[in-house]
Amino acid sequence: MQTGRGCWLTEPGGRRLLDLSATWSAVALGHGHPAVASAVAAALANPPGAGTLSAVHPDSIGLAEDLLALVPGDGERRVYFGHSGSDANDVAIRCARHATGKPTVLAFEHGYHGGFGVAMRASGVHLDAGNVGHDPSILFAPYPDPYRGTTVQQSLAAVTEALSSGRIACVIVEPMLSDGGIVVPPDGFLRELATACSASAALLICDEVKVGLGRTGLLHAFAHDGITPDLVTFGKALGGGLPMSATVGPAWVLDQPVASALLTTAGNPVCTAAARAVLRVLTTEQLADRAAEAGDRLMAGLQKACAGLPVVGDIRGRGLAIGIDLVRDPTTRERSPDLAALTVYRLWELGAVAFYVGGNVVEITPPLIISDAEIDHAVELLAHAISDAAAGTVDPAVAERYAGW
Repeated sequence: MQTGRGCWLTEPGGRRLLDLSATWSAVALGHGHPAVASAVAAALANPPGAGTLSAVHPDSIGLAEDLLALVPGDGERRVYFGHSGSDANDVAIRCARHATGKPTVLAFEHGYHGGFGVAMRASGVHLDAGNVGHDPSILFAPYPDPYRGTTVQQSLAAVTEALSSGRIACVIVEPMLSDGGIVVPPDGFLRELATACSASAALLICDEVKVGLGRTGLLHAFAHDGITPDLVTFGKALGGGLPMSATVGPAWVLDQPVASALLTTAGNPVCTAAARAVLRVLTTEQLADRAAEAGDRLMAGLQKACAGLPVVGDIRGRGLAIGIDLVRDPTTRERSPDLAALTVYRLWELGAVAFYVGGNVVEITPPLIISDAEIDHAVELLAHAISDAAAGTVDPAVAERYAGW
């Protein structure tokens, strides 16, 4: 792509595409948002330093204060700044191990928490893909999946068994399984998980990197179950398209070990200025409420437009995080990865950008500023793309050249 504005991307040749991914939710305010652009330009014009030298910069301190005000929690707390959700989760897990003195991490199957370090090893999608080997200090429990029959009771039974060892330092969980297929857990799951963690003195880490900051219709995705996690991680949307992440948690956890997560440019004044602008826009323009309304419209439109397509097994999500589960057979619910790949390629041909996750689920995470007219256009394009892919009008050999995770 050459340029972007709002919910639209423009190719070098001038063709415009409706962005239904927002770069996997990172560009939550849309491309080139004036508030972010203005904040970045001002910070670039007169920076005090590149990163750790600017730790006392007003925007670095201010962003930490902003996050502490927005994230629920008690007692003395700290904020770690990083570059991506990967390092935010890596820091959260490593600090939890050190603070509790316990060696083991409990994560969930098919989850994603990062692309390096312990966060990568705690990512079920990397284990599934063979990108990492089994780490005996990281255990996995099934994530509740209503469409495919994994119940909350089954998930919590595995969690309880793991916690009973007394060796679990922390449980890391996505409030919605994102890269694992946009799986929305039943109401109450996070609440019961938090109770189980508390009873076993295990820290609960909520990974809000992809589905947090308004995307699900509330400012925090974990708020759908009314819980207060021990630690919360942010990334993607926080930087407004720039590399910015954060971990928020208790001082007794994040204060140690000293100098264990130093990144030279983390918390730099440009990225923290962008993040502060993002948070101001999210709150003052009530974009979480807008995501809830827009998501309802998108969900209703997709359900109507796809009603006659048997390859659409399920349409699910919260707010503007929606997944279209494509299947070979609606009765057996067998996944159809080939159809998902052909669909996103055909969608690109028709003039929109989306990706597939979990192997067979078309992921819809547009900018939170998407208009009603753009939502209706998205529904039309998505239904068209699925129909064409299912009818065999897309050449698999051509689409294969663009296939990826």
